[in-house]
Amino acid sequence: MLKYNPKPWVRNPHVQTILSSLRIRNIRKNSIHDVSREVIVDGGKGVRLLGYLTKQETQPARGLITLIHGWEGSSSSAYIVSAAHYFLKRGFDVFRLNLRDHGPSHHLNEGLFHGARLEEVFTAVRHIAGLAPQLPCYLVGYSLGGNFALRIACMHDRADPFLTEAFAVSPVLDPYKSTEALDRNYALYRNYFLHKWKRSLRRKERLFPDKYDFARLLDLKSCMAMTDVMVADYTEFEDTRDYFGRYTLNRGWFENLSLPVTVIAASDDPLIEKNDFARLEGCPHLTLNIERYGGHCGFFSDLSFRCWAEEEIEKIMEKGSPG
Repeated sequence: MLKYNPKPWVRNPHVQTILSSLRIRNIRKNSIHDVSREVIVDGGKGVRLLGYLTKQETQPARGLITLIHGWEGSSSSAYIVSAAHYFLKRGFDVFRLNLRDHGPSHHLNEGLFHGARLEEVFTAVRHIAGLAPQLPCYLVGYSLGGNFALRIACMHDRADPFLTEAFAVSPVLDPYKSTEALDRNYALYRNYFLHKWKRSLRRKERLFPDKYDFARLLDLKSCMAMTDVMVADYTEFEDTRDYFGRYTLNRGWFENLSLPVTVIAASDDPLIEKNDFARLEGCPHLTLNIERYGGHCGFFSDLSFRCWAEEEIEKIMEKGSPG
């Protein structure tokens, strides 16, 4: 019997993937913006990251959950707002963190975002956990945010703990292959991400006109071509392969994992090869929930937008809670 068994009319992986980012799923949930407090988080070495904290108003919190969005998403992405609303209703405090240059945060740092900027996100998550030192603290990441969540968990030191458990939903394990898949097979996804990335770059250029001129980047028609130029012109990496290799997650990353980590992913994910997850089977402290259906960050049970992944994460946290 399948652990996650959606209704037949929502099983298509592209339906699942597209539904995940539709704001219609959060009708009557956007009130979370009205009860959230903006927080500038120290990422170390002068880096500042933007986030939003939503606390329980009438009862003690069960814990603090930090949510990290995917590439070109934000703290306001539909799947992040949905998760925040779900966990807030179930008694948790929630922190929605924006990665550098995501959401309305482009002005906070002069340097550009890239996927290898792990140290600042690790430091930020540590500071977020410090906002509630008396509570169990959980980390939940989606897509590229799931990749960050896994790397943070791998860096977590049992001798100096600040997280209780980590979760990654549809995490990108091999960013080179995922970028190739996005460009090669799915024009809808490619154009969606190109539009959002170019909009982000234009915003950065307007804020720092003396540092950036993205004319060469903005004329390109694929995410891989843009990455090639971005890496060559604005990073210290040797080339695109070197850059992607810095945050490609192979088995070696998990050798010293001491924190309980759960991956929730789908075999039919259009952007991630299921074989990437097979190579992680048997890693200590790592649980792989690879479902037959779900697409990329979807996991809808039906057209009511009920999300199985949110429910599963809560069940796992309850199972691991003391007492």
